Amino acid sequence: MVAAAPAAMAAVDPDQAALYALVRARLAEEAGNPAEALVALQSLASRAPDLPGLRAEMLERAIDAGDLVAARSAAAALWASGDQRFDARLVLVVDAMRRGDWKGARAYLGTAQDDKSGGDAISRLIDPALGAWVDAGQRARQPERALVAAATRGRPEPAYALEAALVQLAAGQSDAAVAAALETTPTDRLSQLVALRLVASLDAARQKDAAGTLRSRIALAAGEREDPLLLLPEQAVTNPRAGAAHWLALVADTLARLPKSNARLPLTFARAATWLNDQDWTARSALADALARSDRAADGAAFLGELRGPLPPVLRMRLAELTAEEGDRAAAVKIAEEAVTGDAPRSLLVRFADLARQSDDAAAAERAYTRLEAALGDGDDSAPLRATLLVARAELRLQAKDWDGAAPLMQRALALRPNDPTILNFVGYSALERRIDVDRALGQIEAAWKAEPQNASITDSLGWAYFLTGRTDRAVELLEQAQQGEPENAVIVEHLGDAYWKAGQRFRARYTWRAAALLAEEDMAARVAAKLEGGLTPQTTAP
Repeated sequence: MVAAAPAAMAAVDPDQAALYALVRARLAEEAGNPAEALVALQSLASRAPDLPGLRAEMLERAIDAGDLVAARSAAAALWASGDQRFDARLVLVVDAMRRGDWKGARAYLGTAQDDKSGGDAISRLIDPALGAWVDAGQRARQPERALVAAATRGRPEPAYALEAALVQLAAGQSDAAVAAALETTPTDRLSQLVALRLVASLDAARQKDAAGTLRSRIALAAGEREDPLLLLPEQAVTNPRAGAAHWLALVADTLARLPKSNARLPLTFARAATWLNDQDWTARSALADALARSDRAADGAAFLGELRGPLPPVLRMRLAELTAEEGDRAAAVKIAEEAVTGDAPRSLLVRFADLARQSDDAAAAERAYTRLEAALGDGDDSAPLRATLLVARAELRLQAKDWDGAAPLMQRALALRPNDPTILNFVGYSALERRIDVDRALGQIEAAWKAEPQNASITDSLGWAYFLTGRTDRAVELLEQAQQGEPENAVIVEHLGDAYWKAGQRFRARYTWRAAALLAEEDMAARVAAKLEGGLTPQTTAP
């Protein structure tokens, strides 16, 4: 906690007190504490209210901290000064909608303009939906008209068309909403997520047939994809605030998925969504993820955990992952296993298994893999995943030094996928590490390399197999190729150093081992250090 500015300093030297407040704000921001940074900026504003950029920074910190009162104050100040940036406009629209001031919200929506932060492009993304929901709040005729226009402008946009149906349904236009729902196919992810809300809303409006038809279309379009948001419980949209919240949450989620996206935009929209409706599951998911992407996993976990009552399984799994990020892996595994009780979706079981492995909880990972395998069918289409699960289970046994338990699992995986280069390499290299049936292991690795000669991991395995069987020159050639493919792979670098030594290239060997030492973890680091001191021996040869 950064100490408060001394009262005496503030009284004696206002300029120094202002500087101190600025330093406090910077330190709090670097420490990931936006609430404390905001307090410091507010202190600074009381001493230097006209400092350039101060109100904009206060707005950003208020959004980060989830302080709507402070965000509204900063946004209003920016607006009054003529700075109509998109995040200020969004905060003011949300605040007006919360108060039921539909006329005020409409006024802010009507002032979109270009700005350097790309606000105009963002406005085009959110304004049709927000405008439609504001019009629904004002009880305007045809409140969906902006969405209908957006849906038919340029290429078809089914998400806008389905959102228009949601607006119509909330406005009491059931027949029009049903017609729109039945004539629109949710072809992309965003439209499928909107359609899911429309299904729940149609059910709530006792339009069961239309809801059933649309639900079937979503299932057909989504196929086998177990999207986390599609796994959330269905929630009806029954009023304009809830409608705007759901759309802003989807915008936040969509922006977060863009390559190299800015973490601030998803957080801004997720905050706005939760300010409108903090009971919206999509909004809660989007905000937790946005906080995690801003290196605030603890805040994301706290936000998910603060809700009274049970979390949906998919959000409980997310809570487990965020808890693991904060270092409490034992608690994370417990939370994750609670998320997969009963008939859990396959994707949640996979996430549970991954978390258990990362937490070094082999027993929990084994339970997850066993349940996954039991959930698979017997058809050929399940063979790749079943083989992968068998390899994962075998790896757990190998980590426990249980070769006798691992070997049958690996053989079952090979029987399912006899030509799979990844499995061939895993089985062959596992035997090679333990010097078990080296000739057979060499044949398996050669088959894997023939299928994928550009794969650095497989190339390393083959080079090491040749090293162990005395073909040193060929080993060096292959290990150099593998090291070029993955120059920061400590295992490959150590193998190459050993091969150089055996080939009589002692200077190169020591140089390579030094590189391996920089990359190595504890066990390897000790072995490499011994080689650097005394050269290669049978005891210090890599496994």
